[in-house]
Amino acid sequence: MKVAYYGQSCVEFDFQGAKVLLDPFISYNSLARDVNVDSIRPDFIFLSHCHQDHVADLKRIQENSGATVVAIVEAADWVGKQGVPADKLIEFNFGGTLELPFGKVKMVYALHTSSTPDGTYAGVPAGYVFFVGGKKIYFAGDTALTMEMKLLEDLDLDWAFLPIGGHYTMDVDDAIKASKFINCSKIVGIHYNTFPPISINLEEAKEKFTAAGLGLYLPQIGESLVL
Repeated sequence: MKVAYYGQSCVEFDFQGAKVLLDPFISYNSLARDVNVDSIRPDFIFLSHCHQDHVADLKRIQENSGATVVAIVEAADWVGKQGVPADKLIEFNFGGTLELPFGKVKMVYALHTSSTPDGTYAGVPAGYVFFVGGKKIYFAGDTALTMEMKLLEDLDLDWAFLPIGGHYTMDVDDAIKASKFINCSKIVGIHYNTFPPISINLEEAKEKFTAAGLGLYLPQIGESLVL
């Protein structure tokens, strides 16, 4: 079981052969120019919300791969209007759990906003907890620090993907608090360095996490991490 990092919040899990892509924003990211978008062929695409930096390559990758797109109800409605066939869409909502071929996925709360690239309201953002092969993995999406994260404390999460760039989401200090809220010590940072407002000092971030007794993993764009 591994995950590839494609920049910003875009990651692709390989769940023992099942490919699950989250928040596809690659070809519009100057830091990810070496990633071949057309080589990415997921089985599923999950969206945390519909801001441009999370959906820019959605249609291209979905058309190339035939992937099933999964999102909260209003976001899924927008995806359908982009031409994704109804039989390639799964909508659900907070508290819901999907049983999929690779495992289970539960939708959880995220504190942020959401609109489509053209400014249309697209419901509210979400995070996901994946239950796959005995592991539990939390993908927070774009979120501020929120007390609802404490609801995940007793899950014994193996990994968590948390935003660390600040400005639009949690920063490093709040991500450390979030790690303690969710009781998870292995954190993969997302949503940082893509744009000037979310640029951070990577060494300082790692030092802060280490001092808190946590591991912060920051794979290079295009690099894979074994989970």
